[in-house]
Amino acid sequence: MRKGFLATAVAMLIFSAQSIACDQHGQGGIVEDNSLYIPSNVKAANGMTKAQFNATIDKVEEIYAPIIAERGKRLLIERKWDDGTVNAYAQQQGSTWKVSMFGGLARHEAITVDGFATVVCHELGHHIGGQPKKKSWFGSSWASNEGQSDYFATSKCLRKFMENDDNATILATMTIPSIVVENCQKNFTSDSEQLICQRGAMAGLSLGNLFRALRNLDTELKFDTPDTSTVSATNHNHPAPQCRLDTYFNGSLCEKDAYTDVSDRDFAVGTCARVDGFDSGVRPTCWFKPPRS
Repeated sequence: MRKGFLATAVAMLIFSAQSIACDQHGQGGIVEDNSLYIPSNVKAANGMTKAQFNATIDKVEEIYAPIIAERGKRLLIERKWDDGTVNAYAQQQGSTWKVSMFGGLARHEAITVDGFATVVCHELGHHIGGQPKKKSWFGSSWASNEGQSDYFATSKCLRKFMENDDNATILATMTIPSIVVENCQKNFTSDSEQLICQRGAMAGLSLGNLFRALRNLDTELKFDTPDTSTVSATNHNHPAPQCRLDTYFNGSLCEKDAYTDVSDRDFAVGTCARVDGFDSGVRPTCWFKPPRS
């Protein structure tokens, strides 16, 4: 009986380590658990339509399904438009790498189309975003942590998502803070890269405002008021909203191109790392503590 119990317990732990969704316990997504529910019969406050929801997922899926197939895995993006859940999840079940997207999140007033694309990219980042990884029962899990998935979203995924768009026309409908324009111009020489950088930063602001709203915070998030805190150890869970905005902005500013892959073993590969002399586009110290070399 005891042997059977132990075998079952071990099997459950292994299953948990293989299938955890977006956070260590499989209960939280891109945001912490929340009770907000925005059903499909409620007109989206942001104007998001089911067609935009699906078209955004289609575009990310077209880019990344072949990349994941090259690893011998299958990407499955669940499209739950009618589900009012305000969250998103990532799971691995055998050779299937799953992302679950919900209409409730897409309908939230803070979310733009680019912000929604960033959520899809964040969830993909859990699968292929590289180091640092979340901790599990057995050490490091398969999933890149929350901050790294945010960083991957704007430094890699969104750039591929936006590279063939008419970014000048899209940005013409937005008010871009001068600090974003100036920093993007400083870090990139080509007009196309500067525009993608600006658009990525604004997508990050959309998500930052979602996190702020869900935490009922009064303080406005700004690009010129970064979180100045420094962690003593890497925070693998959800950083504070300003810290997450800083991460999206820095991901947009990273000079490493979208086609230089990150690594599951080395946090510096494919990223802008301080250890390589970068002081812009780096992961913020409000969640990231570089390992000692």
